[in-house]
Amino acid sequence: MTESFRRSGEYENPYQGDQQQYASSPVNPEWPPPPAYQPVQQQPVPAAGGGFHGDGGSGGGTAVLPTVPGEAAPGAAPAARKRTRGPLALLAAVAIVAAAIGGGTAYAFQELSGNNTTTAASSTTTNVVPSSKKGDVAAIAAAVSPSVVEISATLSNGSSTGSGVIITSDGEIVTNNHVISGAQSIKVTTSDGKSYTAKVVGTDSKKDLALIRLQGASGLKVASLGNSSGVQVGDTVVAIGSPEGLSGTVTSGIVSALNRDVTVSTDEGQNQGGGGGGQWPFSFGGQQFNGDPGSSTTTYKAIQTDASLNPGNSGGALIDAGGNIIGINSAMYSASSSSSGSSDAGSIGLGFAIPINTVKADLAKLRSGSTS
Repeated sequence: MTESFRRSGEYENPYQGDQQQYASSPVNPEWPPPPAYQPVQQQPVPAAGGGFHGDGGSGGGTAVLPTVPGEAAPGAAPAARKRTRGPLALLAAVAIVAAAIGGGTAYAFQELSGNNTTTAASSTTTNVVPSSKKGDVAAIAAAVSPSVVEISATLSNGSSTGSGVIITSDGEIVTNNHVISGAQSIKVTTSDGKSYTAKVVGTDSKKDLALIRLQGASGLKVASLGNSSGVQVGDTVVAIGSPEGLSGTVTSGIVSALNRDVTVSTDEGQNQGGGGGGQWPFSFGGQQFNGDPGSSTTTYKAIQTDASLNPGNSGGALIDAGGNIIGINSAMYSASSSSSGSSDAGSIGLGFAIPINTVKADLAKLRSGSTS
């Protein structure tokens, strides 16, 4: 209830005899002076509670005076002084902060405004290793090795050893088609030594890609798939795989060239175990390497690298300086199968990888169970 007082500061009973006394309105020095015109006084109107509006009785309230349209009532604070801290003011404040600190607060703004549409954040690069360790081979190896596996396939005419890259925590693995082509059984060993059996989900012999799934796996370390369209000649790269069954072998080098036309066999009989010198035959630049690819072949654009690749690296990871997978190693040349007849085996710095963007574009087909 609003209290009234006289200018003398002495309180009085608002009722004296049969005459009703009206107290003067308090004067606030911050308020503007009253308007020049003299408002017409209205007679008090009985309130619902039995008193009169503005008489300080049990009904309580404020006297209603006529005003000129657009002007404030006498004694009232100007409307411009009134501050409202409602939903709009709160949203404006949140929006400003969201612009400053990013997505998390932006989501809060969406929730407050009723617009909770989720927008997926996109990023072309990811730092798997700390920024201060970018390009550090040891840091890259430590971060990515748990996402690369060794694959052993039992074939009708022998065995095949290769590598693969984990792309889901429950055991989806990308590898080369020639690593598992014609396999009667597949065994996969992770970097911590655990062994799993695997089943083929889908294959694409035209791109030399395959997708397999481990049985009963969970909580695996998933590789970060990068963007091969951003790769440049001279970029530092790291290769991880299982050459000659030596699981987790790490080598490094650079990107030597891009968009190399590499031709490989699509014949199921031309697997890694049956190729020349135990390697996967391929042709490049009109020459054959590691044997004859045969008459049934396909050609794809590859990343060329001088990182050392050897039999068993097929299906493994080619990694950029930030720890992202930019390619699946697929073909390498060894001097042991050269026309000179040299018996020297090993990498001579001529290796090729399927760009990871090609892999990502093919995943839906592989997951559908395609066996082309």
